[in-house]
Amino acid sequence: MRRSTPNCSFVAQEQRRLLAALDSLDVAAVARILEEFVTDERKARLRGVIAARLDAVTVAMDAPHDPHNGAAVLRSCDAFGLQRLHIIERAEQFLVSNTVSRGSERWVDVRTHATTEAAVAALRASGHELVATRPDGELTPRDLAGIPRLALVLGNERDGIRPDLAAACARAVRVPMRGFAESLNVSVTAAILLEQATSGRPGDLPEPYQTSLYARALVLTVPHAAEILAARGMRLPPPLGGTPPPPPQPRGPKPRRPAAAPAREERPAREERGAREERGASAPQEPEGG
Repeated sequence: MRRSTPNCSFVAQEQRRLLAALDSLDVAAVARILEEFVTDERKARLRGVIAARLDAVTVAMDAPHDPHNGAAVLRSCDAFGLQRLHIIERAEQFLVSNTVSRGSERWVDVRTHATTEAAVAALRASGHELVATRPDGELTPRDLAGIPRLALVLGNERDGIRPDLAAACARAVRVPMRGFAESLNVSVTAAILLEQATSGRPGDLPEPYQTSLYARALVLTVPHAAEILAARGMRLPPPLGGTPPPPPQPRGPKPRRPAAAPAREERPAREERGAREERGASAPQEPEGG
């Protein structure tokens, strides 16, 4: 998929604006207000998904180019409960296909890094072990579940994992294959490995973070959430509350309407025929014979 394909978006930029808007509010109060408009089943579903979210497993993509692949990996992160996706942007910004992501960018936090050093520092600071994906990796997918805090590193579609990032990875994992194909698409690789890496792990997000995610989910899914909160004295800033309307423009004199042309009077056809018959009856008659 080309980056010029329609219906793609720079999700990291849009997400930063969304989270900044939410951070300006009391998320606990937002949740209390909006959950009045949600069924008990829906509330249980939201809370259950959020409670199972994982911080212990994350993905780091090295300069993804194809919007289809980026969106597919993002969707796999959401499907397997990952809360964060790290992107090393290098030369171009992270672009995803909205058709493929299907809204997953609303639930997975996308963290972007301009350099390898910045990404590695952030992942190590959070206690994650970087594990590269390579055809000759010493680990198999089942080994990933035993790594307490895992950052799965995926390479660029053309160049793979750059040497500086590969050097920061302690180990590597492979996807066992027995066909003629020597490699898999990066998004397929991610899905296979994440299913194994997340197997049996309980959710581990802190309670305040869960509350924030719950409020985010309600704001994004409750119809007319902005109007409901505004009625309770909580105005959502853009982009959640929409763009404020422009100030009213001063009114000038009303333009004069052009005078209508006088309507042409037309006599009904029946009246015209009657007039002709009347004129014919009054005309002098020729005498018969000669």
